[in-house]
Amino acid sequence: MTSQSLPPPFVIVEGVINARSVGGFSTSDTDSDIVKPVILFRSADPSRITPKGKEQLLALGVRRVFDFRADDEIAGYKTTAPMIPGVEFLRAPVSESRAFDPVSLAARMSEFAGNELETFVTLYHEILEIGGSAFEQVFRHMLDRPSEPCLIHCTAGKDRTGIFTAVLLMLLGVADEDIIKDYALTSVGLEPYLPLLIERFKQQLPDGNVDNWDGALKMASSRPETMAATLNMVREKYGSADKWVTSHTGLNEQDILALRRNFLIKV
Repeated sequence: MTSQSLPPPFVIVEGVINARSVGGFSTSDTDSDIVKPVILFRSADPSRITPKGKEQLLALGVRRVFDFRADDEIAGYKTTAPMIPGVEFLRAPVSESRAFDPVSLAARMSEFAGNELETFVTLYHEILEIGGSAFEQVFRHMLDRPSEPCLIHCTAGKDRTGIFTAVLLMLLGVADEDIIKDYALTSVGLEPYLPLLIERFKQQLPDGNVDNWDGALKMASSRPETMAATLNMVREKYGSADKWVTSHTGLNEQDILALRRNFLIKV
């Protein structure tokens, strides 16, 4: 499983799906500022990375991997962090319980089938309300090691990973249009592997059956309108991404300015 046949920003890391770089966006600050070409990498669960994939990950410069999944979520999928000399795998659970993995979200299938957009916005608000300490770990890495890109992931690399990435890009002044496009790329990254992902999902259900396929498929989606509504929710609930960071993490305004100094460059 790789992103081998997909164009940039997807990267080839054998055994890892939905792997891609984040960076290179124009910003609204000035006409000459852009986000550094690579500030981090994002992906789905990398536990099935191959020996060649490990070499490819090292070649990307990744030395730290942040896992947003809960401990019992990891145990439920019977996955473990791979051993890669020189790479540190850090636990950064958004939730202490498996509240955001596909099996737990199965309880919301009827909600996704009935009102996909509203259900996603509610879900993403929940992630923001409890995910501050997890996201702060990644922000701290980016402040302390600005020249060292890291990898962030959850199960599919879509929801928790997507929300962290969206907040980061908002902080850096990236236009909504580009944040929305970055989020929507997950549909491209996951599409070739949906049958496999759904099979893994079914194995986690008590009876192995999915009664609401419409809800399941919507739950796996990453539509542009979902992120557009989420960006509006961030501004309505918190005022701005900056205000969410200063109210839900230990970072202050000077830290946000430092992130911008670290990751915005002149062209």
